[in-house]
Amino acid sequence: MPAWARLFSLLSLVFCAAPAVAQTSDLVSKSSFRVCADPANAPMSHRDGSGFENKLAEFFAAKLELPVSYEWYPMATGFIRNTLRANKCDVVIGYAQGHEMVLNSNHYFTSVYTLVTRADSPVAGVDQLSDARLKGLKLGIVAGSPPATHMARNGLIAKARPYNLVVDRRHESPIQNMLDDLVAGDIDGALLWGPISGPLVKSDYPALQVTPLLKETLPPRLFFRITMGVRQGEKVWQRKLNSLIRRNQKEINAILTEAGVPLVNDAGTALLEPAL
Repeated sequence: MPAWARLFSLLSLVFCAAPAVAQTSDLVSKSSFRVCADPANAPMSHRDGSGFENKLAEFFAAKLELPVSYEWYPMATGFIRNTLRANKCDVVIGYAQGHEMVLNSNHYFTSVYTLVTRADSPVAGVDQLSDARLKGLKLGIVAGSPPATHMARNGLIAKARPYNLVVDRRHESPIQNMLDDLVAGDIDGALLWGPISGPLVKSDYPALQVTPLLKETLPPRLFFRITMGVRQGEKVWQRKLNSLIRRNQKEINAILTEAGVPLVNDAGTALLEPAL
């Protein structure tokens, strides 16, 4: 979301941009599906291949009848400059729609920020930050992420506990720290990008509950459409990825759902039914 939407998938929204240089599709590898990824950004990407973006990369590579190869680089300042723009790879699997650092494919999923609580908490299931039951509680928040504005508007910032946004995940794990603090009772809830909270809770935190925040109507919005990012000017490659997304959306949704990613409609107002 949201990255971190790579928000996290949204994390990609904060990278320092430089003027785009037009490229041609001749730069796209014909011998492998070259992916730019963070080696320690679970649950999205990981060097061991366990992230849901790794699984999407394998899926797309199979459709293209190519092997996957990775250019690993921490998801922080300089990520695009040192990977995609340096022609060391050809695609970023998760990238928030509309950012000028890359040419976006069509979006392949939409997700939303969530409130994570202990399953037995009195505020489990709360789906709006204006809910009076949240008053006076200590909530974890990733510093600078969109829910912070809603927290301030609803008088929830004073007791908030901030966690770092852009870090080198090989050395720091603020999201796991936040969820560990929640399990320990040091905070009462955690506001996290759904593609991070959903998979982590599903795999590692069975005592926690994830509730999508679908009812916020004031800005900033809490839902984001996630695309694949390619080099500016790579229109042929973009169209090929768009075609793959369109023809395989059901399978893409199934991979994301299996991982635990909360999928919502394009307006961010309702959860999608699981793929059958």
